[in-house]
Amino acid sequence: MPAKSKAQQKAAGAALAAKRGDQKVSDLKGASKSMYKSMSEKELDDMASTTRKGKPQHASNG
Repeated sequence: MPAKSKAQQKAAGAALAAKRGDQKVSDLKGASKSMYKSMSEKELDDMASTTRKGKPQHASNG
């Protein structure tokens, strides 16, 4: 599933780095921490690799 905002894509990238062992899990906060716990490495990779072009900084709730 593609990311809906730049912030979501960035959080997925941080969670993916932790899944791969490139970053400490204890360094994760907020959305990236919950993504780490609830998503597979493949799902995180798909979301993190979404192009940022044309994406809003944050997704709207509507």
